[in-house]
Amino acid sequence: MAGMTITAIPGRWAEGTGLVLGPFLLLAGVLLRSGEDDFFPGQLAAYNADPGRMALSYGLYAAGVVLLWPAVTALARMAGRTHPGWAQWGATLVLLGLFGRVFHAGVSHLAFQLVDALGQAEARRVVEVTYGAFHVFKAVNVCVMGGWIVLAVGAYRARVLGPVRCVALALAAALPLGVLKGSSDPLSLAALTGLAVALVPLGVTVLRNGPAPRWWAVALTAALVPVAFLIGMAG
Repeated sequence: MAGMTITAIPGRWAEGTGLVLGPFLLLAGVLLRSGEDDFFPGQLAAYNADPGRMALSYGLYAAGVVLLWPAVTALARMAGRTHPGWAQWGATLVLLGLFGRVFHAGVSHLAFQLVDALGQAEARRVVEVTYGAFHVFKAVNVCVMGGWIVLAVGAYRARVLGPVRCVALALAAALPLGVLKGSSDPLSLAALTGLAVALVPLGVTVLRNGPAPRWWAVALTAALVPVAFLIGMAG
């Protein structure tokens, strides 16, 4: 890893940030809703009782999912130097799975808005009768489960990660998928902890192995975040 430079899009800072913050945001989101029933009736009831906490929980989780894409590209590029096939397939499958998770996050957000607009009982009825509706992202369910394993094998064969961290990375395949999934059961927590064990140290290495960003770039980024939120809220 010594002397490593990352010049490809999206760049070292985006990738290092994704490697470090992605797993932590996922864990924070799940821990915020721990203790609630993991299936949609319980999640809707929890939102009805404490909408602020549940909205924050799902928001952190969705942000963590998005931040995993630069993390995956970084890991895949490192593995691809010696084992491109494993890296390409692993990254493609994982990214497709992440797209599916973002879709699920959007549907979960809509379900919570139904609680606000219609009440918990009616929102539960609507979700119950539409839960199995077809959508194109059902095709990526297998990618969610298999992609992390393929990427972990590639990272191991390329010696990017050691065997323990590769096993930890593969545990991410056990994370439940779908709409309004609490994911606070022991297996889910183990999967998210494994993701952090695998990716966070790599992210720290990526961030340290290169020059610091210029001050104006940091200031501009910090200023753009609230501006982007304000523009988004304005429609």
